[in-house]
Amino acid sequence: MSTFSDYQDYDGLGLAELVRKGEVTAAELIESAIDRTAAVNSDLNAIVIEQYDDARRLAAQGLPDGPFSGVPFLLKNLDVGQAGTRTTSGSRMYADYVAAHDSTLVARFKAAGFNIFGKTNSPEFGVLPVTEPELHGPSRNPWNTAHTTGGSSGGAGAAVAAGILPIAHASDGGGSIRIPASCNGLVGLKPTRGVNPIGPDMGEAWGGQVCNHVVSRSVRDTAAVLDATMGPEPGNAYCGPQFAGSLLDEVGSDPGPLRIAVSFEKWSQGAYQPEAIAGLKATVKLLEGLGHTVEEARPDLDFEELTGASSIIAAVSTALICQKRAEELGVTVEELPMEDGTRMLLTLGSLVGATDYPRAVQTNHLAGFEMARFHEQYDVLLLPTMASEPVPVGYFKGGDENDLIERLGAFMGETMLCNQTGQPAISLPLHWSDNGLPVGMMFSAAFGGEPLLLRLAGQLEQAQPWWDRRPPLAV
Repeated sequence: MSTFSDYQDYDGLGLAELVRKGEVTAAELIESAIDRTAAVNSDLNAIVIEQYDDARRLAAQGLPDGPFSGVPFLLKNLDVGQAGTRTTSGSRMYADYVAAHDSTLVARFKAAGFNIFGKTNSPEFGVLPVTEPELHGPSRNPWNTAHTTGGSSGGAGAAVAAGILPIAHASDGGGSIRIPASCNGLVGLKPTRGVNPIGPDMGEAWGGQVCNHVVSRSVRDTAAVLDATMGPEPGNAYCGPQFAGSLLDEVGSDPGPLRIAVSFEKWSQGAYQPEAIAGLKATVKLLEGLGHTVEEARPDLDFEELTGASSIIAAVSTALICQKRAEELGVTVEELPMEDGTRMLLTLGSLVGATDYPRAVQTNHLAGFEMARFHEQYDVLLLPTMASEPVPVGYFKGGDENDLIERLGAFMGETMLCNQTGQPAISLPLHWSDNGLPVGMMFSAAFGGEPLLLRLAGQLEQAQPWWDRRPPLAV
């Protein structure tokens, strides 16, 4: 079947424009994506569920006339459902689960014209910052296949970085959009809480920490997808900000001189590794050269308390998922097949007292008030997305709970904070380590600050372009 030879030269909006002009067809685009998957997926294990026949049928019969009409697209194998297709959540207990209907967000992706041709790998229930589920096996980084793609949207990150497609769905409960963006050299925006819909099968996830969006190669794609998907749905547990005008129009607009806070000290456990500090210093220099004021500052927060709160919320939420699945299957929770890390969280969740969970949620909300005060003084907060370059595949295997905590501290940055407060944050591919691995830089703003972040991201994309930086394993 016919493919499009210049596929890799265009972002999502660029491909959609070619379809609108009749210079390429949706059928040619989906065949290009499928061919590229065949070329690299055996090395990357990015895509774990194929829906090629459905995508070919939709390309032939015609897709909705949205801003991304005809553009190939992948859903993350977690957090959303697509009618009549499997979503395993990276777990053996959901290996045969088929969604009865579309999630609201999936319906909006379809209305935007995306052509969904499969689902990407994710760790079991998204609880680790790497993508190595026992059910599907590990995803590998196209910059170096011995290293992780990050998680939990690791399959999406690998697929986009390798050139299988320009944009893919991702979700984020503690950094899971921004972590793969950092590890794979991509743009990854975690929107403000409530901006994108999460229903109708849940009103919130992880106490309001989880949100959905995409990873992409261009800032404008990230903005345009949010234009297409954002907005309330009936029954929202949270109502996000409403933006005046198009977010796409913000990209390329002058952000003006900004006051930016930065920290070279990691606030939670562990320390930033040399490659993260090098990237941070280079980014500060770039920002100052663009006319921004950058100074060291930190919010008045107890990060040990925040870490404890997020652990309680994740544990209780995981326990609930397992309990509901056991009820559906007519078995006990103990009989469910699950990974050791999930069972550890399940055990922790069973020990949480009646007031511990609401206290943890309150800790998050109070942190949100403190960050609102912080951003009255600073427009943006700059931190390394991760504490290090992408770690080797298998980095979190073996050891006890203390070993896991220590390894998390050496790899994780402060991505969890914006999930807890609900703020937007974006990871941009502004640095590569001496080993040739991407090291993203993270910018966060006040609640509803997407317009500002997209203006700044667009400015940085022009000042230090990353489009032509491609990994060794790219098609």
